[in-house]
Formats: sequence, C-alpha cells, structure tokens
Amino acid sequence: MSIIAGSYEKFIWGFKLKPVNRNPQSQTLTLLPLFSYPSHLSSITAAAASGPVAASGSTDDTIHLYDISTASSLGSLHDHTASITALSFYTPPSLSFPRNLISSSADGSVCLFDADPFVHLKTVSAHKKGVNDLSVHPSGKVALSVGRDECLGMLNLVRGKRSFYCRLGKEASLVKFDLDGERFFMVSEAKIGVHQSEDAKLISEVECSKRVLCAAPGENGLLFTGGEDRNITAWDTNSGKAAYCIDDAHSARVKGIVVLTRKDGAVEDPYLLASASSDGVIRVWDVRMALKEKPNPLAETNTKSRLTCLAGSSLKSIKRPEMGKNIPKENHDTAMEESQD
Repeated sequence: MSIIAGSYEKFIWGFKLKPVNRNPQSQTLTLLPLFSYPSHLSSITAAAASGPVAASGSTDDTIHLYDISTASSLGSLHDHTASITALSFYTPPSLSFPRNLISSSADGSVCLFDADPFVHLKTVSAHKKGVNDLSVHPSGKVALSVGRDECLGMLNLVRGKRSFYCRLGKEASLVKFDLDGERFFMVSEAKIGVHQSEDAKLISEVECSKRVLCAAPGENGLLFTGGEDRNITAWDTNSGKAAYCIDDAHSARVKGIVVLTRKDGAVEDPYLLASASSDGVIRVWDVRMALKEKPNPLAETNTKSRLTCLAGSSLKSIKRPEMGKNIPKENHDTAMEESQD
C-alpha cells in the first residue's frame, strides 16, 4: 500500500506501508519513504492515487504525475489556467490502472483526461466560481462537484458536459459518493448532509463539533471525517450518529484521511486508515481498535512540513503508460466516449 502527501512547502511525499512483523497476532507497520522532492513551483493543494499512479495539483495551475512503483515522474499537465482544487482518478473494478483523471480548479472549470496515456480530453465549465471539491461515481459515468458559488453540479463524464446544476443556499466544501454510489455526502462547515444519489434527496444530517476539513467513505455506510477538532470520527450515515471516534488523533488539524483496504480479500489484514495533520505527521490506524479503547498508531512518520492533502492506493507492479502527448486533438472527444464504454 502506498501513501502520497502534499505540502504547503511545494514538496510531494511518497511512502510505502510495509509490515515489520508478519505475525498477524503482533503485526507492526512502518512507513518506508519512497520519494520526497519539490515537484511544484508553489503550494500543493490536491492529491490522488490509484494503483501505481499518483497525481498532485498546485496553486501553480499544473498537475504532476508520478509512477509510485518506480518512484519516478511521469510528467505534468498544463491544461488549467487557475489553481488546482481537487483531483480524482476513476479506476474500473476489473482494472488495476486508472482509466481517467478528473481535475477541478479555482476558476470553476473541470478537466477530463484519459489516463492511458495521459491526454486532455475536454474542459467543462462546471461552476461560476471556484470548484471546492469533486467526486466520481463508482460507475465512472458521472461526477458531482461543489463550488464557491454555493451550487451543486453534476457532470456527465461520457458526454463531457454539465448535466445538472442547482443552488444550495450555502457553500459546501466537500462532496463524496459512498462506496456503492447509492448515496453522497456534502460537507458545509461542521454539518454533513447525507443524500440519495438518484434524486439528491436529503436523508439525514450529521452535526460535528468543529469544522470538517476532510472525509473518506468506508464500508457498511461509514463516513470517516477529520478537521479542526483533531479527531477522527466514524459516522454511521444510516443512523446519523457517531459509530466511534479516535479522540486527539493528532495534535493539529486533520487535513487528510484515506481508507486503506486490500483488494485481495485477505481476512487477516486489519482495517487500515491513514490520516495526516497540518503539523506534518502521518499516522496509520487499525480503526477496529477504536471500538474498544483509544488505539495507538500502527505506523507514524513526521515530514516536518505543513501537509495540505493525503492520498493512498494499493501498489501494483504494472508497466506505466507513456504520456501520449502526440495524440491528435481531433481524436480527443471520441477517445473520451470510448474510454467510458
């Protein structure tokens, strides 16, 4: 498993999560450094990872791509004209390498890329003001976005256009689909709204103690959140109540949460979650321990930088694609259609 973190100081950090003791009864983990270098000209604002590929976005308007398995750079994308605000890969269940990369920026636009090879397909005007966050449906056909214009947008990723747009009455900072795509969550300050995906109907609302800065969906309807309260809370979105909480998980604001699960069905693997705080600390937890008592981190590292975002994935030994900069522009739209069939 790999973990990618971006920082205010322009550095991208890559770690591999490895077991120190393979005895399931007393397993300990370590975060082995893979790479660390100033990949952008200014602060990193967003990160995403899928299989052996990772991406970072910055206030320098660019997206940088990385091959995690070889700790090397895949190049950069320069199709935005404003700060990158969110990144998301779409990887079909049958594949280990992502098929698409979707990015958003502070000017309200969303860019769609083919990920094999990395080619810009289309730019969609999603919001009148900057996009705060986006989330891709598990089918890969649509994505939701929320912006500074206090609106919710839906993007048709097959046709490459906005298909729905409505005013919320308040600005949402985060939007996340659950793992099966039947629900989505919108975060506004300290409130979390649980909505049906079919008609956006509000099912329930969750009230947190302080502002939520990051969120990640988990199994069985759980939603993990972190923020200014420095805790990691698992919310049961079916009941609208907290299932359990890791109090004082960090000594500073929690800026990123990633649910790390293996896809090989290993029942002995703990249910892992990684978190990052603004003081540079990354920790890995077995969240099942939080049901009994306050858990200790299974692994921890201090980057000594101001972390802004966190991403993670399962590492696979797959040959990386070429950047594909020579694909003719006139073929981009048809390539997007074919990539979603």
